[in-house]
Parts: sequence; structure tokens; C-alpha cells
Amino acid sequence: MGVKGYADQSLKEHLAVAEASRALVPEIEAAAETMSSALRHGGKIIFCGNGGSAADAQHLAAEFVGRFLKERPAYAALALNANSSSLTSIGNDYGFDSVFSRQVQGLGRADDVLIAISTSGNSPNVNEAVRTARELGLQVIGLSGRGGGELRTLCHRCIVVPSESTPRIQEMHITIGHVLCGLVEDALC
Repeated sequence: MGVKGYADQSLKEHLAVAEASRALVPEIEAAAETMSSALRHGGKIIFCGNGGSAADAQHLAAEFVGRFLKERPAYAALALNANSSSLTSIGNDYGFDSVFSRQVQGLGRADDVLIAISTSGNSPNVNEAVRTARELGLQVIGLSGRGGGELRTLCHRCIVVPSESTPRIQEMHITIGHVLCGLVEDALC
């Protein structure tokens, strides 16, 4: 397959996954309501993920603290993967599986929401963070693909992109994240 063929096929796959993801709208709207409620009651939105999902976590946290589309007050949000000192010290002292759960333990409160991002749903450190969050009484929303993996069973709500392809799943995660940002801004502004 040449360059043009690869590009055309990739865009066709993207459009097919985007179209199939329209079935997720009720879950996305419910997740946005959970997030809006948390922010209304003084809670914060905590994101975590690895690799490309870490980049999505930082991106989405920035949209909440900065702004998305509307001029409005900052919303409390953070990405646990953004603090390299915490990641490396916790990873060194407790192991990589604890890099997010230890931070949730220290920073999470019952009024907060954890957004756990894993394309496979089987990232041990993300799933450990979810378990800790639930023990502390946080609401947990997962963003996954490939059927949701273990993450699907651990979250209060898991938005599972209907795809097996990591790039297509990640593309939809950032799209869904932007939709959540817009819905939360609409609800709070």
C-alpha cells in the first residue's frame, strides 16, 4: 500500500470508528454530568494514562484549568502523569504499578472524579489507580477500547471505543474528551 493508499485507508477507518462511536453519546453525556456535579460541589477532575493516553490526560486537564471554548473560571483538574518527580520517586520506591494509585491516595477526595485512560483497559498502573479511587469514594470514568479490558469492570462508567486499533481508539479518546469539555462548560457556564 502506497502513501496515498495508507492515508486514505487510515481516514476511512477513522470515519468508520467515529460513526460507530455515536452510539456512545448517552454514556458521554452521563460522564459529563458526573464531572459537572463534582466541579459544582468543589471536587476536581483527575486524569491518568500512559504514553499517548498520558498526553491526552495532560491535554484534557489543561482544557479544564485553562479554557475550552468559553471564557469562564478555571476548573480544578490535573494529570497524574505530568509530575515526573512523583512518577519516578513512586516508581522507584513502590514500583511502576503504583505511580498513579499512590497519587490518588494523596490527592483524591470523595468529591473528585478520576478519568482513567487506557486503550486496552489492561494497564496495571491505571487499574490500580481506579481501585484506590473507588476505595476513597471517587467516581471513576474510564476511556478505553478493545472491549474495555479489566478497566470496564472496575469503573462506575466506562466509555469503550468500538475499535481494536490503538490509533483509532486514541483519536476517539481525544474527540470524546473534547466533547466532555464542551458539555461540562455548557453545564457550568
